[in-house]
Parts: sequence; C-alpha cells; structure tokens
Amino acid sequence: MTEAATAPDSATGVRVLVTGFEPFGDDSENASAAAVRRLAQSADLLPETVEVVVAELPVEFGRAVEVLHGLIERHSPDAVVAVGEAGGRSVVTPERCARNERRGRIADNAGHQPGGEPILPGGPETRWAGVDLGAVLEAIVGVGVPARVSDDAGRFVCNEVAYAVNALAVPGVFIHVPALRSQGRAGVGAETDDPARRVADPDAEAEAVELTLDDLARALAAAAVAIADRRDRGGPQEAAD
Repeated sequence: MTEAATAPDSATGVRVLVTGFEPFGDDSENASAAAVRRLAQSADLLPETVEVVVAELPVEFGRAVEVLHGLIERHSPDAVVAVGEAGGRSVVTPERCARNERRGRIADNAGHQPGGEPILPGGPETRWAGVDLGAVLEAIVGVGVPARVSDDAGRFVCNEVAYAVNALAVPGVFIHVPALRSQGRAGVGAETDDPARRVADPDAEAEAVELTLDDLARALAAAAVAIADRRDRGGPQEAAD
C-alpha cells in the first residue's frame, strides 16, 4: 500500500495515522489493509478538520514496530489507529490491552516463529490503551457498525504493534476487524483468536452480521474522529496487570 492522505495539511486540523497489515500465512488478502485503503478512498467520511494518513505494516515481529515508528517520525501524527484482522471475530473489536509476549502459531512473513519470549525484556506485562475506549466504541456503534471491546489482542504481530501503540506519546488504539475476503474465507485467524482465548461474547453469533469493507472504513473513520476529538481529554484505561 502506498502511503496516502485524505486531505492536505491544515493549521487547525488533526492528523491521524491509520495503519493496516500486509497479507500473511497462505492468504493473498488482509482485511485490515483493505479497510484502510477503503478509508483513504472515502474522504467524505471525515470532517475537514481531520486528516488521515494511511500506510501498511509488514507482518514481521520487530520490523512492524520499526516501520510504525518510522511513519510516526515522518508524519508527526496527533493520534494513531493501528488495525489488524481477526479471523474468529464477526464484529469490530477495539483492544483494551496488549501483552508483553511474542508467540506464533505460524511463522511471520520473515519466517520467524517465536515461542513465548517477551517483546520487551523487563517491560510491563500489560500495556493499556491510551484513549477513551468508551468514546471509540460509542463512535463506531453510532455509525451503524457492531463493535465490542476486546481484552485479548492475541500474541502474534498484531499484539506486538498494539503493545507499541499503547506506549506512544500521542493517543493511540489498536482495532481488530473481521477477516473479510473478496472470495472464500480467511485461512488465517487463530493467530489472534486462539479458541482458548476468544472474546467472551455468548450473544456474538446471534448478533453477527455480514460486514463489508465500506462498513469497516466507516468504523475506522468514526474511531479516528473520536480519538481526534478527545485527544486532549482521553486517558489510559485504569487497570492493573
């Protein structure tokens, strides 16, 4: 994905960096990248005061965070929304926290398959989202897209990026979207949604709807606006490890 912005710089505007991921495993698509591309094509979803810069991260332990930090240095965003896909989920799920652990059910795109080592030796076991997740959730649901807060970002590259995002000096949030495909079904997903750690939601199946890329773009736009609007008023979610 080529980096792109939805609007020119504005002296009074807010810039939000939104990232998705490249395909991984045996899949040729990644819904997070597709949703971010759709967002970049949908400037009408955003107020004139919010500029969105979009980019794609590699599905590689270590490298993904390096690229993220490079994007932040280059674009100086006021807020960050990082997006990944979750094959076992049917709704949009902002992540409340990320864990200091790397573990791969499959190898990443560079062939690395960690077995449980820490992302940051000596770092906090858990890092909590540095934004008002209630406001983010309300904004997404408010545009007609079903969403629920998740307490588990998995242990794959998504979790590692979420761990970095939750420590940024600017407000940031990691959001998982369902693994939509243009054809067929996703062949990946357990990297995020191990059956032993699925989002606890007994009503999810009954409430599940078939979301589209337009729905996901609308959800991401709503989240970006919510974070931009509350960037001076939000704060970390208070919780203990």
